[in-house]
Amino acid sequence: MEKLRFLLFSLSFLVIFSCKSRVATTEAKPISASDYTLAFLKKNDIPGMSIAVSKKGDLIWSQAFGFSDLKTHTRVSKHTQFRIASISKPITAVAIGLLMDENKINLDSSLYHYLPNYPKKKYDFTLRQIGGHTAGIRHYKNNEFLLNKPLTITEGLNIFNKDPLLFKPQSKSEYSTYGFNLLSEVIQTIADTNFVAFVEATIFNPLEMNASSLDYADSIIPNRTQFYVKNNDKVVLGPEVNNEFKVAGGGFISTSEDLLKFGNEIIKPKIISNESLQELLKSQVLDSGEMIYYGLGFGIGKTKNSTPKYSHSGGGVGASTLLLIYPKEKVVISILTNLSQVPIFDLGDQLESIFVN
Repeated sequence: MEKLRFLLFSLSFLVIFSCKSRVATTEAKPISASDYTLAFLKKNDIPGMSIAVSKKGDLIWSQAFGFSDLKTHTRVSKHTQFRIASISKPITAVAIGLLMDENKINLDSSLYHYLPNYPKKKYDFTLRQIGGHTAGIRHYKNNEFLLNKPLTITEGLNIFNKDPLLFKPQSKSEYSTYGFNLLSEVIQTIADTNFVAFVEATIFNPLEMNASSLDYADSIIPNRTQFYVKNNDKVVLGPEVNNEFKVAGGGFISTSEDLLKFGNEIIKPKIISNESLQELLKSQVLDSGEMIYYGLGFGIGKTKNSTPKYSHSGGGVGASTLLLIYPKEKVVISILTNLSQVPIFDLGDQLESIFVN
């Protein structure tokens, strides 16, 4: 019996030692960005996606996944244009900055200095507060984001301009796409030109963002993807919407590689002065002293290494998007999909861990 116990003990020791040895000597193969993204696409039933990454201004990864049109089996390519949704907001912010460079805009001036006929509210509020979501202007009510009606930017103001402010400016922070509608009205009033034309002339053309434009509702745009939503876990075409009047907050389309050009402008500015840019990237602080980690059109954060990170996500009908900018590492990551309500930050965090170190 004692011999049997010794033999069993010896065998168990050998098994344990053998297992430990295999664990210690076998290195796990690191998952690639492409593999992780493909798994993410399948897990979330995303029809199509495009991702691009640059470092020090050079394109280091660009890949298209899935389909831009499920019915025709048209595959996504690097030329496919997606709704960028609220990534439109930092583009509008840079347009504001360009007018700051011309001394035509002061962020801390009252809105009424620029739009004296805008309906008066209980409190005054500034352009900085509007762009930082601290002015108290409301966001969408009910299904307003599904509006499919052709409106100009000026006409679109009538949706919300008679509503009271939600709170005393700078006392709270509440996200508002309509605030950016208001900023676009300021821009086109000061620049004396249509907002979209101003953005094209001062941002898209100089940065050679040739695949970026307004998401024209009634026009055929050959490279534009179809837009999908989930209905009872089934992927279907989303409803038709007209985003033209709210272009400043969520109405542009673009490609993942085009957005890298915009992101690199934030790292190494060419069209906007560094002085104006830093004003856009300055995190706002509430009257209570609480920092909200949002500047004007840009989310303000840090990496795990405590280096700066600027970002904006987007969500709309047939769109879940993310733009990540890392100035110290000189990395830009652009993620575009054609499906609503994708947990896009999960993918962004993984790609950050791969490309930012």
